[in-house]
Amino acid sequence: MRKLKSMSEVEQFIKEGAKLLYITAPNCNVCGALKTKVEEMVEKEFPKIETAQADISQIPELAARFNVFSAPVLMVFFDSQQFIKEGRNVSMDILAQKVAKIYGVYFSK
Repeated sequence: MRKLKSMSEVEQFIKEGAKLLYITAPNCNVCGALKTKVEEMVEKEFPKIETAQADISQIPELAARFNVFSAPVLMVFFDSQQFIKEGRNVSMDILAQKVAKIYGVYFSK
């Protein structure tokens, strides 16, 4: 998972294609555990989605831009359009189902 260090990197990352942005915070125990599960899910089920991580303490503008007030937050974008936003208590099964619906349509073009 690529690490983004500025708001401009985040904006450039989500601009085109299928992207998953993982927003974390320092001292977030859930963030580390969930990150591994997210990476495994994307590798196995959605290999065409690019992933990146952004730390809200290093990029505080994330809070205003995406209305993020706690971590972790997962957001899935297709051509810069946000389709999914899940935070804190994330069910991997439900997340995978939501992603699969859009992924199938997007890549069937």
